[in-house]
Amino acid sequence: MPKKKTDETPAPVILWFRRDLRLDDNPALAAAAARSGPVLPLFILDPEEEIGGASRWWLHGSLEALGESLARLGSLLVLRKGDPLKLLPAIVEETGASAVFWNRCYEPHAISRDKALKSALTEKAVEVKSFAASLLAEPWEVETGSGGPYKVFTPFWRALSQTSFDAPVAAPEKLAGVKDIATDRLNDWGLLPSKPDWAGGLRETWTPGEEGARKRLLAFVDEAMADYGAARDLPGTEGTSRLSPHLHWGDISPRRIWHVVGGDAGGGGRAGDAFLRELAWRDFACHLLYHWPEIVTENWKSEFDAFPWAENDAAFDAWTRGRTGYPVVDAGMRQLWQTGWMHNRVRMIAASFLIKHLMVDWRRGAEWFEDTLVDADLAVNRASWQWVAGSGADAAPYFRIFNPILQGEKFDAEGDYVRAFVPEIAKLDAKYIHKPWQAPAKMLADAGIRLGETYPEPIVDHGEARNRALAAYREMKGGS
Repeated sequence: MPKKKTDETPAPVILWFRRDLRLDDNPALAAAAARSGPVLPLFILDPEEEIGGASRWWLHGSLEALGESLARLGSLLVLRKGDPLKLLPAIVEETGASAVFWNRCYEPHAISRDKALKSALTEKAVEVKSFAASLLAEPWEVETGSGGPYKVFTPFWRALSQTSFDAPVAAPEKLAGVKDIATDRLNDWGLLPSKPDWAGGLRETWTPGEEGARKRLLAFVDEAMADYGAARDLPGTEGTSRLSPHLHWGDISPRRIWHVVGGDAGGGGRAGDAFLRELAWRDFACHLLYHWPEIVTENWKSEFDAFPWAENDAAFDAWTRGRTGYPVVDAGMRQLWQTGWMHNRVRMIAASFLIKHLMVDWRRGAEWFEDTLVDADLAVNRASWQWVAGSGADAAPYFRIFNPILQGEKFDAEGDYVRAFVPEIAKLDAKYIHKPWQAPAKMLADAGIRLGETYPEPIVDHGEARNRALAAYREMKGGS
């Protein structure tokens, strides 16, 4: 049983922060603050939970910002490290808490853990409440006409876009905290890289936390949203919102974004429609993960279990380092390493190249992204990789093989994106920036390029790779 409190000291409510590191539009926080007793804000770092290096860097920044925001309300963010299944009941006992509130997570391990915790705490007469805070709609709320889950995005989006969402909940103006409770020091958790410190590009690019998310959203609405429908495919421009890492750790809620962009206004043809559709893809990915959790490790389409993937460590290593010899692919992989983020159009090109040009299993690519992306969301990442592979729900067909040369010429026509991240070929004329091996020898010499030395030759010929991939696809399908 929880430790008893006297009438003069009401029992606290534990507010367990997870992927909701904000004060604004935080339903669990709002519900806890509305009660008469003190609130204990808590974050638990589970050493068993796999968090990639870039995401760990972001988590440090978001927790630091959240702690400062809570301090301004007169409260303390308590940090503990360990297994939540053991720690949370122990903290309930330690503080005499009468209730534990949290916002829901949807990864398979989180669902299993939360069910076990709710059962264990309820048995001890502790009130447990969970809330919806991470998605526009819960995965079970959007159903087909027959009452089942959606497998195709477009009708899912149509149904979601016709849904009315509650207005975002304002942040509390003050919060009664709990005194005299031990907390870990954030710096002792080792979330930041040190030897070596590879996060310089991340620090230059991002401001984790709620205030950084708010500023980024407003800048997007003011400066880029009107052109988003076309500019979002151009990696050399600032045409996207770059809100994905803020959404992953919950620095901002999708409902707040929907509200600000204008998704509650109704009608069609709004400047933000294309953007809201992309926001809905995040919901769709979580919808798939919730109903089919096996998509994390298994092909959605079982026929791909027979696909003849290649064990090609050298090619995979070249891909991760941005040394494939295809400039738009290399630019994307270097942008990822330097900033923890990659433009969405280039993610598709780079993923297609790994899967279809190099014949490397999509799961290896997904794992690399999860270690290097600051927005490494399990549902979105795995659903997107399966989409590119052709093995997933509503996926692009496998025989749709991106030509990295044509993709570069179409979406980075002047080569601005490539020049920014592949400086060794920056002086090359735009006509050859996406195919330097076709440039005249004098032009290469004048640009200071020695193919095979300063910049690699293509590690695979596009035409040959395409034919090999199609042959493998036919073999998997049992064709001739």
